[in-house]
Amino acid sequence: MRKIILPTDFSENAYNALRFACQLFKYEKSEIILLNTYAEKVYTDERLLSKELIDELKAVTKAKAEMALNEISSKIHDEFCNPRHKLRSIAAFGDLVDEVNSLVNSENADLVIMGTRGATNDRELGFGSNTLLVLKYVQSPVLAIPANFSYQEPKNILFPTNFLIPYQKRELKVVGEIARDFKSVIHFLYLSKYKATSARQRDNLEFLQEQFYNIRLEKHQSEELQKEKAIEEFIAENKIDLLVMVNSRHTYLEDMLLTSTIDKVGLHPKVPLLVLQNFNREYI
Repeated sequence: MRKIILPTDFSENAYNALRFACQLFKYEKSEIILLNTYAEKVYTDERLLSKELIDELKAVTKAKAEMALNEISSKIHDEFCNPRHKLRSIAAFGDLVDEVNSLVNSENADLVIMGTRGATNDRELGFGSNTLLVLKYVQSPVLAIPANFSYQEPKNILFPTNFLIPYQKRELKVVGEIARDFKSVIHFLYLSKYKATSARQRDNLEFLQEQFYNIRLEKHQSEELQKEKAIEEFIAENKIDLLVMVNSRHTYLEDMLLTSTIDKVGLHPKVPLLVLQNFNREYI
């Protein structure tokens, strides 16, 4: 059974990400864990004057979160009513990234899915602050769904790569399963003026081809070195449905997204972004 963690702040964007998850994995047995973290709501309340008031507000806030989670569960069940899907809800008093990582490890989760922006929905930002933190620090593949994005089957998947880093089998497995389920084409995009001819690049390409067996693979090269521009142009020109990038040192994603301050993020993908984490997961 596939296990999916879906953080929610009860916004429309978060619900749209839940709808996307139900549609993407409609044929798979899946457990979707809805998670709301409410510590920030307690700490930012100016009425707090004593420990008693804090404890009272914690209890009230938790009860409200649990009620909202139950309402979402009922709503999504009424909309899809998929016997293959099991929904579970958790209201946690804690930090979002810590709680998601704890669940990823305790549940051995396969994927985290959330909206690119939450309740604040600042249209000037490609990613909201919470989504950016999850993309940077959660030890699991993360699928971020753009605001108001309407589900469509991922027939064309874009995978920008310099072929210089060794990918992990577990992370690539998610991409491969999605591609095989939808008979997708995976497009490798290599941005350089030079050929990918080093021994390391050849070995990593061979490894990718082995992991993506029974999948149509196409290799593309572009000399456009402004990575954000090259990727967004390729998405528009080739009807890309899903963008896959890697969170690791010396990758395109780090250059464009993860080393940037929130107000200077250059990448604004108009399609879902699947971020793979290229480091070892801690198990408990």
